[in-house]
Amino acid sequence: MALADAKSLPLRHRGNGQPVWLLPALVVVVGLICGLPLLRLAFRASEAVFAGEGGSVFLDPMTWRATRNTLIVSIVGTVISIVLGALFAIPVALTDIRGRAALALAFMLPMMIPPQITALAWVQMTGPSSALLNAIALAPPLGSPQPLYSRGGIALLIGVQNAPLVFLSMMAGLTAVPRDLVEAARLAGARQREVLASIALPLALPGLVAGAALAFVSGVGNFGIPAILGLPSSILTLPTLIYVRLASFGTGTLGDMALLSGLVAALAIFGIWVQTRAMRGRSLRTVGHAGRPVRFELGAGKLPVQLLLWFVLFFILVAPFLALVSTSLLPTYGVRLTLETASLAAYRAVLFTQSMTVSAFTNSFLLAGLAAFGLLLVTLPLGWYLARGRSRLSGLLASTIEVPYALPGIVVAVACILLFAAPLPVIGVSLYGTLWIILFAYLASFMAVSLKPVAAAFSQIDPALEEAARLTGAGFVRRMTTITLPLAAPAAGAAVILVFLIAVNELTISALLWSAGTQTLGVAVFNLDDSGEATLAAALSVIIVIMVLALMLALDRLAARLPKGVVPWRV
Repeated sequence: MALADAKSLPLRHRGNGQPVWLLPALVVVVGLICGLPLLRLAFRASEAVFAGEGGSVFLDPMTWRATRNTLIVSIVGTVISIVLGALFAIPVALTDIRGRAALALAFMLPMMIPPQITALAWVQMTGPSSALLNAIALAPPLGSPQPLYSRGGIALLIGVQNAPLVFLSMMAGLTAVPRDLVEAARLAGARQREVLASIALPLALPGLVAGAALAFVSGVGNFGIPAILGLPSSILTLPTLIYVRLASFGTGTLGDMALLSGLVAALAIFGIWVQTRAMRGRSLRTVGHAGRPVRFELGAGKLPVQLLLWFVLFFILVAPFLALVSTSLLPTYGVRLTLETASLAAYRAVLFTQSMTVSAFTNSFLLAGLAAFGLLLVTLPLGWYLARGRSRLSGLLASTIEVPYALPGIVVAVACILLFAAPLPVIGVSLYGTLWIILFAYLASFMAVSLKPVAAAFSQIDPALEEAARLTGAGFVRRMTTITLPLAAPAAGAAVILVFLIAVNELTISALLWSAGTQTLGVAVFNLDDSGEATLAAALSVIIVIMVLALMLALDRLAARLPKGVVPWRV
């Protein structure tokens, strides 16, 4: 009997104990979720070009105004992101200042907070209608213009929102600076300033360029900030132009959206290409090993640097949040906030009486939960295969998953609209206008987020454990459930929290895909602000910010049991 089982083993498993059905199943699932929508978008855009529909898009002055605005706010925002990201990355990674972990966690918050809430908070922090400034008698005179309703305001907030991307990329390079190299320079008589300028910063250059490229791509696809700040002042970017075209749905809209989405994707790809060109020919290899992290002593400069960093955090994080809280406590927008006028009515409304916000909580938690746990069912076997498999398809699978995450969410949303605009073949059921099209878009966009922690965990599990179990006769499912998955459980938990954290606040995708009854929290904040319900929008935003912070703290607690890099802000 044992001999018969041994002879049949090659028919059921590959050399590493992988079932023969695993790779085809993964290819089908990844292809359908991540590849098919983008192929449909590419096909529809090509169809529009060959049908002569491109003239109505590419000859329209509005398209090029939106393109110019997109480039201006993205480039200026990237510069701001570089300045802020480097300002925090260098002292947090390389110096002996206190509270580095707290600084890193706090600096990550702007990226985790939804962009529409960032814009709403800053609007309520500035201008003549600010409840916070009025409460402390510092508000500008009534009738003064709101300075954020401009391209400069959009660029500023995009820069703040994306600065953590530069921070993370630079941190990766700075924390890997070989201590041996630094010690050798010091022994040769180099001062700290010279070591920093000639060794540490050049080694961080690739991270800086990569972070700048990510910030640019994120700026190109940002919808929430240009929607809150740009639409009231008629400043359109490409994502908000797509939104406006969809809102005025008419003949040729799908073709126009496909072409505009292709233009957004082209700008994003251009940003990545510039990054590649900028780093071509630069050899920044190091010798030795990082060992313990490098720490430059600031001496008397330690306190001023710490105060500067916390002051910047107060200005970009704490003050806007206080502005949200102040507005949310007003009984009616425009009333001066005092102890006598403060009220929790807005919180009661958004949590219990407003049908739209109650529905938004239900929809967002349902979609985020289904996306988080549904993706885990895919990324667990996928992460194991990428760590253990030897097929040539491994790289193709990984790239297919990365593309929807790297592209702006507006592109993925349009791709899903094109894919599901007509009823599904054979069964004749339409997903358009339902929660399920939003869920599908989440699965495509966030699969890479779920994959990273589990793939990192599998790569650190010794294959000898599985091999020993396989030699004793344990099948693939038994090995996974009794050996591999228990060891990867902390990473799986981190993957669930990360996807849930991103999906529960998402706006860009759901802004194009929602319909009556399927609004999400991100859409609810946007719609409340658009309809003039400032106190309700502020109250809902405060609840969301608190929820984001709670999820980040829960993930931070898991960090000690996770592979390095899974929790990005841990230093």
